[in-house]
Amino acid sequence: MKNLKLKSARAALDLSQQQLAEKVGVSRQTINAIEKGDYNPTIKLCIAICRALGKNLDDLFWESE
Repeated sequence: MKNLKLKSARAALDLSQQQLAEKVGVSRQTINAIEKGDYNPTIKLCIAICRALGKNLDDLFWESE
């Protein structure tokens, strides 16, 4: 499933996939794969992305019911 919440939060800060990747220490391809739903990141990476975007895990990675 695509992670549109992540993509939206990144875009709201006017960050490219490359810029976010550099902030959290992964490749741009990793960020792209997470956004496309092709890669399930570790909890450590999820937390790093949340910190970089000023969000929490619920905001970006948990499905609302």
